[in-house]
Amino acid sequence: MRLGLRDVPARVTTGAFILHSGWEKWHGSDEQAQGVHGMASGAFPFIQKVPPTTFLKVLAAAEIGIGAALLAPVVPNKVAGASLTAFAGSLVAMYLRTPALHKPNSVWPTPAGIGVSKDVWMLAIGLGLLADSAHDRSPRSPKLLD
Repeated sequence: MRLGLRDVPARVTTGAFILHSGWEKWHGSDEQAQGVHGMASGAFPFIQKVPPTTFLKVLAAAEIGIGAALLAPVVPNKVAGASLTAFAGSLVAMYLRTPALHKPNSVWPTPAGIGVSKDVWMLAIGLGLLADSAHDRSPRSPKLLD
């Protein structure tokens, strides 16, 4: 397994952000659970069957796991990238399926959607980690782990 120095900034910043977000949700209030659940179930109706507090705990656990995977240098880019891509892809899908978050017939955010629209960057980072793991690197590029 090889982790290039160029992967460290994206993995550390994204991993720390997601881990912190999960930690905050883990300790979230009932009001926060209702809000997060309402937003998610509006985009994905099957989530309505899950109680809000349970949904918040599951989401928090997923975020903590993904954040930790990104921060752990022993987790290969393929695994970290796949988990980040799946997670961020679901957030981008929620953004696109929620009309109040983007302008009509557009992908550009409304003021209410700016906070969620940034998840496209996490999707790009995940896809970049996946692409990087599929590409054989030059032996000259610096490695943290071999």
